[in-house]
Amino acid sequence: MENVTIENLISAGAHFGHLTSKWNPKMKKYVFMEKNGIHVIDLEQTLKALEKASKYLSDIVRNGGEVLFVGTKKQAKNVLEDEAIRCGAHYITERWLGGALTNFQTIRRSIRRLEQLQRESENEEAWKNLTKKEVLGLMREREKLELLHRGIQNMRRLPDVIFVVDTIEEKIAVHEAHKLDIPVVGILDTNGDPDAVDIPIPANDDSIRAIHLITKTLADTIMEAKRGSKKQQKDIPATKEVKEEKKQ
Repeated sequence: MENVTIENLISAGAHFGHLTSKWNPKMKKYVFMEKNGIHVIDLEQTLKALEKASKYLSDIVRNGGEVLFVGTKKQAKNVLEDEAIRCGAHYITERWLGGALTNFQTIRRSIRRLEQLQRESENEEAWKNLTKKEVLGLMREREKLELLHRGIQNMRRLPDVIFVVDTIEEKIAVHEAHKLDIPVVGILDTNGDPDAVDIPIPANDDSIRAIHLITKTLADTIMEAKRGSKKQQKDIPATKEVKEEKKQ
């Protein structure tokens, strides 16, 4: 994991929690103090959780697992999309489609429809006998499906873990993951429920800078794990060759 410090987290505003009147008592162990009616998050706990999440994601990816980033709130969506693309993770940053996990085969059918429309739109012969109105309708359908599915179009199976920003905002995604025993890593504020996720990362989930710092750190971890996995795969044949030479 990149060497993230307490100072980095403070600069990103990760320590600012919600009003004390809106907190979840289950978050008590993650609260450092109360100041001016606002809970201040214990960033030592944040660092420990971030390290734990990084190691967990690294292990998943090194073993060929896939990660899904989920964050549809305006403070998170652009950051998550950029970092997911950078590290090669899947992502959902528009509205969560009910059943995206629990009814995955239906989602896959919708994606196959999208891929069909994409192929046809690139083929001059496919729509040549259609009216302009019909073509426009198909183009609009393609654009709508691309907006909804662009981050999961290449997700051929259920993810091995999901990373969520704001577990309250994404409660349906968290619920679906639990139903399928898919682990959840999540950034949650002082109003969240740490019992709802497998690895809670306590932090200000409304701060773009805090979201970016944590998400970038996890994305870096995923990229490093993928490089390590590829290196292992390259080393395996070489090891076999050495063994064969010794036998001879």
